[in-house]
Amino acid sequence: MENRCGWIAQAGDSPLRDPLSGTQQADWLVIGAGITGLCAAHSLAEMHPQARIVVVDRQRAAQGASARNSGFVVAHEHPATSELQGNTGFAGFQVDTSISRAASDEVRKRIARHGIECDFRESGYFFAVSDPRKLTDVEAKIQTLRAVGASAQCLQGEQLNRKLGTRHYQAAIWCGNGNALLQPAKYVKGLLDALPEKVTLYENTEISGLQRMSNGRIRANGLHGCIEAKQVLVCLNAFVARSGIRDSSTFPMELSASLTRPLTDQEFDAIGAPEPWGVLSTRPLGATVRLTPDRRVMIRNTAEYRSHDLSLSELAIRRQHHVLGLQRRFPMLGAQDIQYTWTGHLSASRSGQAYFAKVQEGVFAVAGCNGSGVARGTLWGRLLAELASGVGSPLLQSVMERAQPGWLPPKPLLDIGAMLRMRVETARARTEI
Repeated sequence: MENRCGWIAQAGDSPLRDPLSGTQQADWLVIGAGITGLCAAHSLAEMHPQARIVVVDRQRAAQGASARNSGFVVAHEHPATSELQGNTGFAGFQVDTSISRAASDEVRKRIARHGIECDFRESGYFFAVSDPRKLTDVEAKIQTLRAVGASAQCLQGEQLNRKLGTRHYQAAIWCGNGNALLQPAKYVKGLLDALPEKVTLYENTEISGLQRMSNGRIRANGLHGCIEAKQVLVCLNAFVARSGIRDSSTFPMELSASLTRPLTDQEFDAIGAPEPWGVLSTRPLGATVRLTPDRRVMIRNTAEYRSHDLSLSELAIRRQHHVLGLQRRFPMLGAQDIQYTWTGHLSASRSGQAYFAKVQEGVFAVAGCNGSGVARGTLWGRLLAELASGVGSPLLQSVMERAQPGWLPPKPLLDIGAMLRMRVETARARTEI
């Protein structure tokens, strides 16, 4: 048993960069080389062509949480009952959707600009359930989604079975016109490989904290060196506290996923040779599942609030959950057909909104992707660079106005409350895991 991400294994490695040593000077420092940090670095290089830009990452760049997600490019979220057209939350849903659509478009622009090959598919995806009772207000949701620019339709029974190649799902809303799928590790690796030469990247470099210097610059302290910069962008999402920012009102969640071997021609034909697809559950802790372009099945059906990372023995138990979820959908697949199993983290907030802020003079940070990190992270990188550069826009103003992650109680109340909530949501989603 090993913790190895299938997406990363397929994407391959970029050239290894040296760790930080000694004292370095920079105009701009970006902490975190995932989607958000790399997009921030690209944007800074475009806006400040003469500046020295430094990026650091605690591990290998482009191999952290950004490469380990399920690859959904989110333009349209599944609306809650309070957000349906005619209800009080619809206005906020409209604003959030306008931001998400801009984020989805930003992904397309990055892919085109840098020529990134990442299995990008404009096919939309499904909000699907095994128990039809867990898909409520279907017509109202379809009308709400269409009102904000989505394509949406309801599929049930045999029609849905033919689309997905499994009889597990009994009802779904397909949602397109902005929603897309990609291979996340190939995407973030493409952003990494396209970094301008003038951007300096240090890998395997952990920043333990930020320190204000007497000359007004900010010193980022590492184990074997430090960087003194005029401006710092903290793009660590779930791990924003590692930089010393502890009041973001966000918290990390640990997820685990597995990816099978490719289906054989016989297996693929037996399920009806469906087009690649993605399924999101309508329940917060329901399974996320994909059939990839190379005929593999990916399943993510565990999500946990944890203060410590999963051990390999604990991951082996989660893998058993993946096997059960696979067999509910594709009975011919078992433990022997899983090729990769891995963990990843996302940054969550109580309200579902991000923390996006000027923390102090010269320090800017973002966290709280709430499971939509591909698109949001791409847009946040650019907007955080613009905020730090004093460049305003209506889109940036909307993001900052919506950035209200909600109050969190102090530990240990947070730990107790989060674990209890997770147990309740797990019970509610049991038919969808």
